[in-house]
Amino acid sequence: MRELEQPSDPEKVPCKVCLKEIPLSEAMNEEAVDYVLYFCGLECYAKWEKQEEAAE
Repeated sequence: MRELEQPSDPEKVPCKVCLKEIPLSEAMNEEAVDYVLYFCGLECYAKWEKQEEAAE
């Protein structure tokens, strides 16, 4: 008898702002030439974007 395949846990990445672990497939990302940032949602993305604007 064949064993049933168990679904594996999806790869998780930390949100750049709040560090909450989120599945890679659900993560929003902001891509750049040398790195990728992940955000758990629009609120964290907006917070990060404001911090970057203030730093400039």
